[in-house]
Parts: sequence; C-alpha cells; structure tokens
Amino acid sequence: MRFYADIHRKKDDSGYRITYTTDGETFRHVDSPAKIPAEVGDKVYVDVIPIMHTDGFIELLKRGVEVYYLRRLTLIEKMRKKLGISKSAKTDIKILMSIDEKWFKRVDEDFLAMRQLISSFRRLERTKQRLENQSKDVSDVAKDSFKRLIDHIEEEKLITARPITEEAERRYPLFRIIAEELGITGENHLLAREALAELLTYVDFNLSFTDVRLYLGLFRQRINNQKYNHIARKALNRLTMSITNKEPIARDEEEIAFKIWLTIRRETQERLAGVAAQQQG
Repeated sequence: MRFYADIHRKKDDSGYRITYTTDGETFRHVDSPAKIPAEVGDKVYVDVIPIMHTDGFIELLKRGVEVYYLRRLTLIEKMRKKLGISKSAKTDIKILMSIDEKWFKRVDEDFLAMRQLISSFRRLERTKQRLENQSKDVSDVAKDSFKRLIDHIEEEKLITARPITEEAERRYPLFRIIAEELGITGENHLLAREALAELLTYVDFNLSFTDVRLYLGLFRQRINNQKYNHIARKALNRLTMSITNKEPIARDEEEIAFKIWLTIRRETQERLAGVAAQQQG
C-alpha cells in the first residue's frame, strides 16, 4: 500500500501537522510519522522530512516501510500554478500523488541519522556566513566583536564535527579508506572529514561519474540542472579547500570528487572479487 503525506508547520509554530491518504479521497491527521499506519512492504511518500521527525521516520523504516521524499519541493508549487489551485494540505497531497516516482528519493536509516547530525553543523556554517557578511559594513571596533563571535563559531564547528565523523566511520565502511586516500586522517583535518561525511551522505557515488558530476553541479549548465544539490556542492568546496589550501576552482573540485568515486569503485570491486573467491573456494 502507498501512503502520501503532506507535512507542514502548524500556524502557532508549535510543531508539524501531518496529513496523509492512501486514495486521495479520505484524509487523516497525525502528529508523528511513526503514527502513520504503514506496515511491512508499504511505501510512504512525503514532501519533506523535518529534522525533528527523524526518529519517527527511522521507526517507520524499522517496521519494514519504504520511505521516499520529494527531491524538489518547487515541483509542487509549479503544479499549483499550472492547475490554478490554492495551497492546502489536501491539494498538495493530490499533486504529490501525480508526480513521477523518479522525483522521489528513497531514504535509509544511515541517511536520516547522518542528516540529523549534519544539520547542526550546517546551522553553524550559515551563522558564520551571515556574521562575515555583516562584519563587512561595520566600524573597526565592531569588527573586533564580530571576529570574536566568528572565532567562537569556528570552535563550535570543531566540537560539532567530531560526532559527525565518528558516526560516518561507523556507518560508511569505506569512510576511513577514502580519508586516507585524500590525506585527511590527522587531527588537523577534522573539518575536512566532516565535509567528506556530508558528501557520502548526500551523493550516491555508486552512480556513473557523469551522474555524480551532474548532481554536484560540475557542469556549466548548472542553472538548468534539476538534479543539482547545492548542499553537496558546498561540502565538496570545503573539502577541496581543506586539501588544496586555496580557493578551489571547479576543476579542483572535480578532481577530488573523481578520487572519491574511483576509490569507492575500486574498493567495491575488490570486495566483490574477494567474496566471489571465497564462494568458489
């Protein structure tokens, strides 16, 4: 059975309201994804997965339910305008039901757990960027205050990055091997490993390298690239900058992405060959 759900903030900002249906006719409401009555083999399609509901969606996965979320929220808005209908939970769910399955991404526990950890780091990154922008237009005295705030955020980033890299090592068997290939295993490369953890979370390096490049926006026609993921590209930029010690250009970023892709491809083939040899022996 397929469940389609719209998840939106409540008007009083006290949390999220989840509206779901299986047929587009009867709609029900719950306050947690775990309360959607999906069972083993069922599929749940949602527009978004709020960070605060990570545990609820992981519970669905543990029940044997497949979970998918929409890759591009703008698709719903475009369909609304095309059909000339107003925004509501029910109409958005009906639009969700009409969208081709290729626009949905299936998630697993690794993705959801890592995404939850990474979200804290990304908030610090956004705060730092905002402060850096604001500091450009203030007096010299105020700049000192901004610098202290920015330095504090850098310290917080290091603290936040550690559990992310530790979890990545636990969940991604090739994480340590890739880090060694990139030369980022030392304590001074903690932020570089955090960026690598983000890349392994958001990018499927089992795809062809052409598809990986497309997803990372490493083609010139990035503006019209509907598969481009800006979160992953920013992580690649930070990782490349840590390795090259300079502001990277696209070619630098592509070389790092290719090295990751090639390492995963090589290690996967070697492991498969090892398994085949054991079976024959």
